[in-house]
Parts: sequence; C-alpha cells; structure tokens
Amino acid sequence: MSDPAVLYDVSDFVATITLNRPENRNSMTRDVLEGLGNAVQSIRKDKSIRCVIITGRGKSFCAGADFKDRPAADADAPALQPHERSYAIYENFLSLIEIEVPVIAAMQGHAIGGGLGLAVVCDLRVANSDARYGANFVRLGLHPGMSMTYLLPRLMGVPRAVEFLLTGRIVSGEEAAVAGLVHYAVEADQVIEKARELAREIASAAPLAVRWTKKSIYNHLDWNPARAAEHEAHAQSRSMETEDFREGISALLNRRDPKFVGK
Repeated sequence: MSDPAVLYDVSDFVATITLNRPENRNSMTRDVLEGLGNAVQSIRKDKSIRCVIITGRGKSFCAGADFKDRPAADADAPALQPHERSYAIYENFLSLIEIEVPVIAAMQGHAIGGGLGLAVVCDLRVANSDARYGANFVRLGLHPGMSMTYLLPRLMGVPRAVEFLLTGRIVSGEEAAVAGLVHYAVEADQVIEKARELAREIASAAPLAVRWTKKSIYNHLDWNPARAAEHEAHAQSRSMETEDFREGISALLNRRDPKFVGK
C-alpha cells in the first residue's frame, strides 16, 4: 500500500497537514483532494486545535491541476454541468475557509495556479524566497479559478493583482513578499520553522478570542470567496472549451511557448 496522499498530525494544539505526493509535485489529484478534505473535517471536529499549518513534501508546495493525468469520469457519479466540474476540483481546497482557527501556509516550494490558490485561502503565508509562485491561468488559455480574482485584489491591492492575473507572471518568493502576496519569504530550510513559530505564538493566545477575532476580520470584509469561486467556475468551464486552452495545455506538457489565436 502506498503512503497516504496527505499526512495529518496534531501536537501542542497545532495541526499540521502535509501534502505527500512529491513525485507528482503535490498536484491536485483525487487522492490529494480527498485527503485534504478529510483533514479539514478532522480539524473542524477537534475543538482543542488552536492553529493549523499546511505544507508539502518535496520541491513543490502544490503545482495545481495535474494536466498530465486527468482522471476519467466516474460512471457512478452524478452528472455535472461543466461549471460544476470546475468548481468541484477546488471544493476541498476551498474547505479551508471553513476552519475557525488561523491557518498558515508553509510554502516550502513552488505554488502555481490552483496550488497558489490553496495558499491564498489560508490566513498567513510563509514562502521560500527562491521558489516560484504564480496564478498563470491566462498563460494556459484558462480563466482563473479558486477564487483568485476575488482574493488577490484583497491581498495585494487592485493594481498589483491586475498585473499579476492579466500577465500570468511567475514570481519568486522574495518578490511575492514585496507585493504583499505572502507575509514572509525565508530560506527553504527555514519555512516550516517560521510557520511553527507563528503557530506557537497564535496557540499561546486565548483560543476563543483568536477564533472570534478571525471571524470578525472576515465578516467586516464581506468575505465570501466560495461564492466568487462558483462565479469563476462558469467562466473557467467556458475557457476550457476553447482552442486556446487546448493549445495552452499542449504547450505546457511539451515545454514550448504557446501560440494563442483567440478562439
């Protein structure tokens, strides 16, 4: 039997979720999505937990969608509309929003596309200063998902988010910190320890006060990334019908520059 796709551990009031498919860059495969969803449910049931860290093994925090191995449709699953399928890909990642305690993304490696989305639904982000981060959807002929068009303007400010999303640019962890995308950018071997330092600081505070403060912060922002992700799923599913999307994925898999034609 292979190792679990997602590891889960609790110590000193801090839960740690570790994506455990380094050979596949911790991509959004079905086992990773299910494992993360199960970990979130465990956290929501355990009222002793005061903070959560999510990280990954290997050189990638999460590489987003796995375009090399797209699973066949499950014949026993209910029929879904295209936008519902798009939303379902992100649903378990978005479930992090439901966690009442602070969640820290310890981004020890690269995070691209939906993988970066996993980080931005967390409350705090610690990046590897030399790793690569980006919402490169438009470089693939794809509309952004994972509530990125909603979250990034709120995290980075509108001017920076507009440039980031419309260019699909990939930046270093150091650049991400300057842009306000992450809180800290540190050396690779310091990422998890910095996240643990933050988690210990949070866990030492009054737990009910922390939970209520987190809720108040997002209530005052009229925070609803799940609804935004549903809206994005419609546009994303339409973009997946285009020639440009097929060209973008072909170029990605063959490691060449795409040639988009606007169809």
